[in-house]
Amino acid sequence: MERREEELIRQHLTHDEELRSIFEEHESLKQKLQEYRSKHYLTNDEEMEEKRIQKRKLASKDRMMAILGRYQSAMR
Repeated sequence: MERREEELIRQHLTHDEELRSIFEEHESLKQKLQEYRSKHYLTNDEEMEEKRIQKRKLASKDRMMAILGRYQSAMR
């Protein structure tokens, strides 16, 4: 996520419960991915879980970007 996008998200966290929830989920998934990536070896199950987390993290980013898009459209 780009710095500008993250700044915009943080601006809206206080008044947008949906965005805050998705952002918290995204951050949690990011932390879980870090844990997997810090391991030297992953089992097959861990590799599958890592891929599942990556997909969920990407989906959460897409949802956040859609919400930001609504805010940006409203500003125009």
